[in-house]
Amino acid sequence: MQEKTYIMIKPDAVKRGQIGRIISRFEDTGLTLERMELATLTPGQAAANYAEHEGKPFYNGLIEYITSGPVVKMVWSGEGAVLLCRKLMGATNPADAAPGTIRGDFGLCVDANVIHGSDSVASAEREVGIFFGK
Repeated sequence: MQEKTYIMIKPDAVKRGQIGRIISRFEDTGLTLERMELATLTPGQAAANYAEHEGKPFYNGLIEYITSGPVVKMVWSGEGAVLLCRKLMGATNPADAAPGTIRGDFGLCVDANVIHGSDSVASAEREVGIFFGK
């Protein structure tokens, strides 16, 4: 089934110059890059995206981190895009991520895990709206 998903290269990967290497992983899957923008997230965008974590001990640090520098916001589309991208990214904690996955190869720690991706088609629709408008 054709799907769209939201992918964001986080500030740590942008700062370390890994944008091209990460994007090429997605290009190699045959997915289509529909939109891309380099920007620094506003606190409102960050809060909307991570609303489910509000009140958790790591929430304030997460918001501070994700707004600390530019990110690369992207919309990718294709057959089974959400699951394909999730597999490509690897486990949330880079220490648990398999070699060959983006987090396994580029992630430093769970707090600097280089990439965010939608976990469902519904989340992708919501996140694309947050970061690119309706």
